[in-house]
Amino acid sequence: MPRDKQNENLTLLGKKNVQYNYSYTPEILETFRNKHPQRDYWVKFNCPEFTSLCPITGQPDFATIYISYIPDELMVESKSLKLYLVSFRNRGDFHEDVVNIILDDLVALLHPRYLEIWAKFLPRGGISIDPYVNYGRPNSEYEKLAKMRFINHDLNNLEKVDNR
Repeated sequence: MPRDKQNENLTLLGKKNVQYNYSYTPEILETFRNKHPQRDYWVKFNCPEFTSLCPITGQPDFATIYISYIPDELMVESKSLKLYLVSFRNRGDFHEDVVNIILDDLVALLHPRYLEIWAKFLPRGGISIDPYVNYGRPNSEYEKLAKMRFINHDLNNLEKVDNR
């Protein structure tokens, strides 16, 4: 099957025996062109096996990471996203930092219309932490969407959270 010329920059998809890098590697993220930039639609990723380290104790932290976005011209390739998320495994960050780092990296990469990250960390020491962050393109309807979803993000959560 001939390879789509616009996807020639995808180096990970379809490659077997890709080595996991457990050190933070944002440069592994790859993009491809959105074939439907004329319309808004959601792309959602759920990563139920996310791990990182507590920056103080070095203890592992486990979470489900939910990433939802409305693409513009570029989309993130899912295998590169998986490898990127795995690269947090040996990184020491507080839970709140994790969602902000992921958001910053994906906004810089994709320039999306809208993007949100919600992490549901498993309890450690008797408490769980579920940080949420979002981005809406400034001076647009997506900035208003970001504000509205930020204010209401945990009030009417219809998605089942079952990682704990």
